[in-house]
Amino acid sequence: MRLLGKLGLAAAAASLLWANSAAADTTVKWLHIEANPAQVKIWEEVARAYEASHPGIKVEMQFLENEAYKAKLPTILQSKDRPNIIYSWAGGVLKTQIEAGVLDDITDQVKGYSDSLTPAALAAFTANGRVYGLPTALSQVGFLCNKELMAKAKVDPAGIKSWDDLLAAVKTLKAAGVTPIVVGGADKWPLHFYWTHLAVRIGGKAAFDAALKGENGGFAGETFRKSGELFKQLVDLQPFQNGFLGFKNPQAVGYFGDGKAAMTLAISTVYHLQRALAADKVGLSEDKICWFDFPVVAGGKGAPTDTLGGITGWLITKGSPKEAVDFLKYFVSKDVQTRLAAGNFIIPVVQGADAGLNNAFMKLIAANLAKSNYHQNFYDQSLGPSVGRVVNDVTAEIAGGSMSPQDAAKAIEAAWKQGN
Repeated sequence: MRLLGKLGLAAAAASLLWANSAAADTTVKWLHIEANPAQVKIWEEVARAYEASHPGIKVEMQFLENEAYKAKLPTILQSKDRPNIIYSWAGGVLKTQIEAGVLDDITDQVKGYSDSLTPAALAAFTANGRVYGLPTALSQVGFLCNKELMAKAKVDPAGIKSWDDLLAAVKTLKAAGVTPIVVGGADKWPLHFYWTHLAVRIGGKAAFDAALKGENGGFAGETFRKSGELFKQLVDLQPFQNGFLGFKNPQAVGYFGDGKAAMTLAISTVYHLQRALAADKVGLSEDKICWFDFPVVAGGKGAPTDTLGGITGWLITKGSPKEAVDFLKYFVSKDVQTRLAAGNFIIPVVQGADAGLNNAFMKLIAANLAKSNYHQNFYDQSLGPSVGRVVNDVTAEIAGGSMSPQDAAKAIEAAWKQGN
């Protein structure tokens, strides 16, 4: 009996040693697209803190530039060596990934914990009642502006309330020798913000929902034709920097940070990103930046409080170790979200973490999102990869003068019909 007891103890010890050895080999591969080194530094500190409190687990961070990520992700997801945690904008792209069977259903692993998340944000990563990812931040698209350049042209950003006000401001800025707007036209999606936001203002949620069902002409209907026509009004004024169709988005954000254009229609996170991408890595200080919401359209059915923006987060790929979800819950926690909010990097999704917001700009965006009853996810994500690509392509073609607004709307409707 003693011998058996000793053998049992030896076996238990060997088993424990094996378990520790196996745990030591657990690597969680995390693929991200964040270009702001200040934010990535915090992420790295969080990863190292997790490793310290979870001996034997290694969190390996990998970076891909935004456009390269979008282009390569389908291939990456088919690889046996795929990352465990991947970045997501939710929407139709997420739906496609779920249907392709490349994601893990993490519903049971986040039960209870998920109650701490903003319901609308969690819903973006939920399909058929099952959770496939965790949200991390909300964002709003609007106009960031340079106070000094606006003042030079005697344009008051607070007075830009309607689409006609914006057109008038562009004309005034040009007359004063100031480049009105910078945009990363080569990446196309920054241009789709105009067309999409105009559709939000013209038709509101009802128009988008009807188009999804093929009603009222679908995406070739009046709302979407008119959004293209109004966008063309802006394009015809030549508001963008010279060679805008050759600018990648990081280059355009840096251009704004360098003080070379009065405005940029951008995701609210650009408020900080412009510093990292400016030539001097300093960019525009807080006292030199202003913001105004996308203008309303005369006769539009959308509410002025309707917002366009992202609900971004993270997905767990098929066959990932359970530690991947465990780390993700650690990363999307109140403590970490409060820290990121305090650094003015995110509008948090964990309830109570918004207490960390200490910056007037971030508080403004948080307030805008809180009062928005319709937050439209980016069309190029919401409509799925194939239709989203067409949205971006035709918007860039309107901007370049090679496609009419009517043909652009028809092309999007044709792509939507083909995929649905």
